[in-house]
Amino acid sequence: MKPATAAKKLGVYLEATPADFREGVVSRAELNELQANPPQWLQDLRRNGPHPRPVVAAKLGVSIAGLARGGVTEALTTEQIETLKQENPEWLVRERATQAEVRKEAARVKKKHAERND
Repeated sequence: MKPATAAKKLGVYLEATPADFREGVVSRAELNELQANPPQWLQDLRRNGPHPRPVVAAKLGVSIAGLARGGVTEALTTEQIETLKQENPEWLVRERATQAEVRKEAARVKKKHAERND
């Protein structure tokens, strides 16, 4: 598979991976090995970042679109994410509330469908 696909599956920012990873091709077996026994570079990336937008969004408890609305368009390190959490800007509060409403509505719809199927 392409390195971009492998990076996505590993939850890491492609541009922060080693050059040999970015320039090569990753087999399914290699991907499984990276997931089962992550090398030091992968452990460091997962711990410290920079993290791709889906990971940043999950760590902040917002959607990817919410990140964009908040002006976050680049990968962030764990330290930058923690700083944002501490500063708790108005956009982050608003986006977290929006995300909570989306989850609440999804749960309501799921419950309604489950009741119909019973």
